[in-house]
Amino acid sequence: MLRCVLAASLVALPALAAAEETAESDMNARPRQLVIVSFDGAHDNRLWMKSLDMAKRTGAHFTYFLSCTFLITKAGDGSRYKAPGKAFGRSNVGFAQSEAEIAERVGHIWQAHLDGHDIGSHACGHFDGSDWSKADWQGEFSAFRTALENAWTTGRVADRQPAGWQDFVKTDILGFRAPYLATSPGLVPALKAAGFTYDASLVSKGPATPDRRDGLPRFALPLVPEGPSGRPVIAMDYNLFIRHSMGVENRRESAAFEERALTAYRQAFEAQYAGERIPLQLGFHFVEMNGGAYWRALERFLTETCKRPEVACVSYADALKMPEVRQEPKQKKAAGAAL
Repeated sequence: MLRCVLAASLVALPALAAAEETAESDMNARPRQLVIVSFDGAHDNRLWMKSLDMAKRTGAHFTYFLSCTFLITKAGDGSRYKAPGKAFGRSNVGFAQSEAEIAERVGHIWQAHLDGHDIGSHACGHFDGSDWSKADWQGEFSAFRTALENAWTTGRVADRQPAGWQDFVKTDILGFRAPYLATSPGLVPALKAAGFTYDASLVSKGPATPDRRDGLPRFALPLVPEGPSGRPVIAMDYNLFIRHSMGVENRRESAAFEERALTAYRQAFEAQYAGERIPLQLGFHFVEMNGGAYWRALERFLTETCKRPEVACVSYADALKMPEVRQEPKQKKAAGAAL
């Protein structure tokens, strides 16, 4: 019997050694390069269709940070919306123009959810919350949830509301980005109380994994080199718009701005792909600034990048589940707020 046990053990040794070698190899394998693309506002229905088509062509998953005033009209529930410290019916980004517009928008939101994209909150009226209390943020989150819960009814298409809509509103709105990236000490406690699982309102000096010091993963848009002098700029279309044309629409130089943006995206990606492989985050809006230069650059970048080996173009919600984020490689220190 002893001889049989010994023989069996000797037979098992090579398999055990191979398993240990594989496990060690997995631990030492380079992480994938994650690319995380997000859109703030998520209102223009034409750009909803354009972004969903872009995702299908490139294989990317996006995060859409939705402003809730685009799910209500000013004449309807908008007249009762009150942001902290503001009058009733105020919004920095306006409201939906009609029930039909809302009906189309909720259809896009639901399709994005079905396609595996991440829907997050961008609050409601796009106000600067840098002096808001926890209670102020909680009021804004409550208004957001109510607008989303009632969106199909508000759009006069309650009979078409998907069976899973209310569960989606309750359990799948996981992330938040503050308008203007303007935060206050009351934000994180309010996010935790509201059940959010991540925040994406910070800025960092370069690509960074989420800051977890507050007990809630907090992602940061990075500063990346841009332009002939390589001056750092926040990796967001609005900041490029300010850099390139002082925030004034300039369609004549659109092609040049596109090439500058694409070069910045490529260089930021290659630095990480060949280096530490810290996730690269890029931010956009549902506005095609400077003749669509930054959206065109984005599509070109994703087309050439997402299908490369060891690359995954994912949403924030996806990233949080991945070892490339959970392992937390070295990261840059956080920088100040953005424009």
